[in-house]
Amino acid sequence: MARDELLPMPHIGVTRQGAVGTITIDRPQRFNSLDVATARDLRKAALWLSRDEAIRCVVIRGTNGVFCSGADLKYINARVGRDDAEYLHPPTDEEPLSVSDGFKEILEYLHSTISEIKRSGTPFVAAVDGVAAAGGFGLAMACDLVFASDRSTFEWAYHKTGLTGAESSTFFLPRLVGLRTAMELVLLNPRLSADDAKALHLVNRVVPREQFDTTVSEIAGCIAAGPSQAYATAKRLIHLAANVERLDFHLDEELTELVRAAAGSEVAEGVSAFLEKRAPAFGQ
Repeated sequence: MARDELLPMPHIGVTRQGAVGTITIDRPQRFNSLDVATARDLRKAALWLSRDEAIRCVVIRGTNGVFCSGADLKYINARVGRDDAEYLHPPTDEEPLSVSDGFKEILEYLHSTISEIKRSGTPFVAAVDGVAAAGGFGLAMACDLVFASDRSTFEWAYHKTGLTGAESSTFFLPRLVGLRTAMELVLLNPRLSADDAKALHLVNRVVPREQFDTTVSEIAGCIAAGPSQAYATAKRLIHLAANVERLDFHLDEELTELVRAAAGSEVAEGVSAFLEKRAPAFGQ
C-alpha cells in the first residue's frame, strides 16, 4: 500500500517517525467522538499501521485535551429517519435508520479496530491526555499499554444514556481491575483521575502534562527499537493466558446487547437528556 493512500482523512491523522506510527483522533468540535466516517478511518489507520512491517509500535492519541469520548450521540440522533441504512437490514426490511442502527454503524468499525489491536503482533500504546469516556475508555483499555497525562480522566459513562457498555470495556474491565471493582465502576460510574486509574491498574504510568509528549515519544521509540518478533510472541502468549482469544466473541455480544438497549426506552430518555443537557429520568 502506498504511503499516501490513506490521505486525506478529515478527522484521523496518521504520522510516522522512524518505526513509530501515530494515529491521532482529531475531531475537537465534537470532543473527539466518532461519527461513521471517523470510525471507519480509525479502523483503516489501525489496519494499515499494524500490517506495515516497518512499523514496530503504534501510538493512539487525541487532541485538545480529549482522547476520545466514544460514539457521537448528536450525529446518531440527527441520522434517525434517514433511508441510507439498507446494509444494516435484511433485503425485505425497508425501515429507515434508527438510533440503534446508528450505534451499530459506528461500533462495527470500532470493534473491528479493537480486534485488530489485540490480534496484531505490533504493540499499541494509548497516549491519553485528557478525557477518555465511554468508547474512548474502551479503546484505551484495549491497547497494550496506557500512559496518561496528569490532567486525564477516565469514565465508564455508558449509564448516562442507558447503554450497556461496548468497545471491549466489559471484557477488559474485570481482567484489569477484578470483578468487584469492575461492578463498582459500572454501577457507580466514578470519574477517575489519572492517579485513580493508575491505582486500579487501568494506566501504566501518569506523566506531568508538560513532559507527556516527550515521554510517550521516548517510550514508543524504546519499544520500536526492541525485538519485535519476541514482543509479538510474548503478546500472543499473554493473551492466551488471559483468554483474550474470546475477545471477538465478546465484542459481538457487546454489540448485540448495546443495539438491543439502544432500541429501548432508557436509551431514548438518555439520548434526549444528553441533547437537552439535563439529568436523565430513568424509571419515571
